[in-house]
Amino acid sequence: MELFRLQPAIHKFAEFAEFIEEFAVNDKDVIVVNNSIFDKFIKKLDLKSIFISPKKYGNGEPSDEIIDKVIEETAKYEFDRVIAIGGGAVMDIAKFLVLDNVSNTLDVFERKIEFNKIKEFIAIPTTCGTGSEVTPYSVAEIKSKGTKMGIGIDEFLPDHAVLIPELLKDMPYKFFAFSSLDALVHAAESLVAPGSNPYTELFSEKAIALILKGYKDISEKGKDYYSDIIEDFLIGSNYAGIAFGNTGVGAVHALSYPLGGKYHVAHGECNYEFFTPVFKAYAEIEPDGKIKKFNELVISVLGLNEDADIYAELDKLFNFVWEKKKLNTFGMEESEILGFTESVIEEQQRLLSNNPVALSKEVILDIYKKLY
Repeated sequence: MELFRLQPAIHKFAEFAEFIEEFAVNDKDVIVVNNSIFDKFIKKLDLKSIFISPKKYGNGEPSDEIIDKVIEETAKYEFDRVIAIGGGAVMDIAKFLVLDNVSNTLDVFERKIEFNKIKEFIAIPTTCGTGSEVTPYSVAEIKSKGTKMGIGIDEFLPDHAVLIPELLKDMPYKFFAFSSLDALVHAAESLVAPGSNPYTELFSEKAIALILKGYKDISEKGKDYYSDIIEDFLIGSNYAGIAFGNTGVGAVHALSYPLGGKYHVAHGECNYEFFTPVFKAYAEIEPDGKIKKFNELVISVLGLNEDADIYAELDKLFNFVWEKKKLNTFGMEESEILGFTESVIEEQQRLLSNNPVALSKEVILDIYKKLY
């Protein structure tokens, strides 16, 4: 049984210009990047590469419609490599460009075609969240289905993951909060996943410790302090990506998809909403199961007493980082609680099967009700 895999070679540079020189970026490279990053770090270098901005076709989380348009635009060019520079949305889109004969994104998510990777892929994160630079996953809103879908295939694995802390220095606090919370969810879901093992746990535990310690420092020194320790969060996100790239994620993601798909809530914020309620449910159902290791780690990193209410303490810390909202503030209607629950059970079994313990329909329904 395979326990662990890390395909991308991982590189680190102090400045973006060093990457350009080391990788000999040229006119046969397609660079997928949004305008804000292009204007700040790339424009001054006068590169002759082919630049594709997904925001040309729509803002927010990636959708199948946006990805289809990016594929159509890119098909006009001859190129050798795909370089994704951005957050999870940019990387999730760019992954489709490495495949041969793809024109319809939904065909990929529904596995209706044969997957053939024909381009070298370089991934450079500009947020500290998804870990997409080291994972085979892509997630998108499927417009026709009104929900999000995810897929993990080996062909989506980058060949090179490049960490450049400079690219995160001026990240708006909101993006820092959502992306780092997302990374914490990835690490935590990996730690309690059925497929976790001593190799994946090395990365998930280190990611959780880095992120929680960072939050604790920010709560003591003020929110502006995040930029001083942004490299810790970038590394933590990368560790989390390595961990869940091997184990997958579970119910936190499953419950977040209907909300994010219908109301266009940022992926990291969606996961944040469901993180502690889902993990608290695990602890109540099977306190001595895989959740025990997560609880013990939180107690150790935050310096809590053994009898502390772990999830109350986590919520208190997380609310300092970013205040959690009720689901109705995103536009969700009370009448949708049952429909969202049924959608999770019917469409997200791939994720639900990766829980440390089974969550019944009643438990999922109760989580939605309490968060509503």
